[in-house]
Amino acid sequence: MRRSAAETREHLLEVAHDLFYWQGIKGVGVDKIAATAGVAPTTLYRLFASKDDLITAYVTRADGLYKEWFDATAGDEGRPARARVLALFDAQTEQIQPDRCRGCPFLMALAEIPDAAHPAHQAAAGTKRWVRARFADLAASAGVASPVDVADQLALAFEGAYASVQALGVDGPARHARRLAELILDAASGPA
Repeated sequence: MRRSAAETREHLLEVAHDLFYWQGIKGVGVDKIAATAGVAPTTLYRLFASKDDLITAYVTRADGLYKEWFDATAGDEGRPARARVLALFDAQTEQIQPDRCRGCPFLMALAEIPDAAHPAHQAAAGTKRWVRARFADLAASAGVASPVDVADQLALAFEGAYASVQALGVDGPARHARRLAELILDAASGPA
């Protein structure tokens, strides 16, 4: 069965995601992606003009999937904002298990592509700004006095779990991320 161009593109992005995430963006060439996807390199280049275009599409696709996950996890469903924030940290604990996680794909993209003008770098940095803004929205909904400061602290705890898990595992500092979020929210809420 032949795939449409859109289906082939999505298939290539799925393969690129697995390879880039687990083996590194710089460590994987387009020939390997094409071979793993079972397509000719010319097909890949028909859909992506260059490896840089493929990398940018990979980061952009990951951004969309991550935002869907984040919003679904922090969805209102009649829950207070504090519970929604803590639900993110609970879900992150599941997400960072060693069989599923090598770290944050956006942090890895930023590390592998340090050129701030590169579209993939910009997309990854945009994801990080979006997460911070979402934490600020949640903090504001929780009625804290300084939602931006609380967002910075929550984002730092969240990012810290992703950043530390590859080297120190889920039983290292990452295991404290949820408790740190509780302490941040408690301190921001003032005395009970």
